[in-house]
Amino acid sequence: MFGRKSYRKKTDQKPVFSGCSASASSGRQPLKIAPSPLIFEYGLYEDLRAKVPILDACFGKIIRLTTDFRLTAPTKAAQKVLDEFSRSVSLGVSGKSINSFADLYLDTLLTYGKAMGEVLIDAKRRRISAISVPDPTLFRITAGGGYGEMRIADLCSNEPIRLADPERVFYTTLNPSVRDPEGVPILRGIPAFANVLMRIYECIGQNFDRVGNVRYAVTYRPSSDPSDKALAKERAMEIARQWSEGMKNSGSGEVSDFVAVGDVDIKVIGADNQVLDTEIPVRQLLEQMISKLSIPPFLLGLNWSSTERMSSQQADILTSELEYYRRLLTPALVQIGNAALRLAGYDCGCEVEWANINLQDEEALAAARLSNARAMEIEKRLAV
Repeated sequence: MFGRKSYRKKTDQKPVFSGCSASASSGRQPLKIAPSPLIFEYGLYEDLRAKVPILDACFGKIIRLTTDFRLTAPTKAAQKVLDEFSRSVSLGVSGKSINSFADLYLDTLLTYGKAMGEVLIDAKRRRISAISVPDPTLFRITAGGGYGEMRIADLCSNEPIRLADPERVFYTTLNPSVRDPEGVPILRGIPAFANVLMRIYECIGQNFDRVGNVRYAVTYRPSSDPSDKALAKERAMEIARQWSEGMKNSGSGEVSDFVAVGDVDIKVIGADNQVLDTEIPVRQLLEQMISKLSIPPFLLGLNWSSTERMSSQQADILTSELEYYRRLLTPALVQIGNAALRLAGYDCGCEVEWANINLQDEEALAAARLSNARAMEIEKRLAV
């Protein structure tokens, strides 16, 4: 996979996007590529995760339930090398271990619909020095000249860039289609609902600013007596001064009474207004968004039903979704593990051993094995 000639080029290999060059350097006319329409949506998806905490919580649940694995090798010596590599491989400033890489890679894949990684090799030590995960908003993937050939275009110049070592680069897309070969982010379709949800939350905040912070309307009505009418202005100003002083004393913890002479009416501003019930529309919007991510509501702390629990159907759906993400991660993890073994001098390959997703799977497997054992015992007795 990685030949001796390739890793002797540099002592410490730099990421592909810092050392790549445009195809124009070879004398060819640079190919202009139109910007992808998804580019303008990436910032929106990042804002959604920042402004709607429940969406970010869904991402965290998916990543933690998915990326529980171990790279395995067929021999003990190769397994020892693979375990040490899995624990110590660097992910730049993002941490260490192959599991941290899987977390970051899957998070990027879910958010942007595509993820790319690169294996960086230290030629002096003949080992993988780090794994790089570039920012997917800085490039786009297009079809190359041959069938299945991948071409990377820089979004700054819209020109293709040439890879020095393309065999060290791997690329994964989420839900690609004919119209969107670069993949589709998992949040596609959610911004419309999130926009309505944010407007509801904004209105709730404005209503509490207006009504929640209680304000009073003090009205003084002078009588028909000419003396009261003549002194109406002075009395109104005195009432206002006494009322302000009493409210200020209440703020500091002192109880002050308000005494007035004449027809004085005190009302709470907005007390008669009816506040709209937002529980039902907010729940409907959250149901639409959570259904797109296939996470049971109670795992996020949403108690919409007093008897709600994970049924076997929900467990199967959640398991199938997580298994799909694991299938997407497996080729990249196998490529990294094989590269580590080749550089260590082993010609064997590695496999990804995924852990069971939850305890319910363990119970189901144990019950199935028990039922099969009982069935085999009964069949043997009937045969005898």
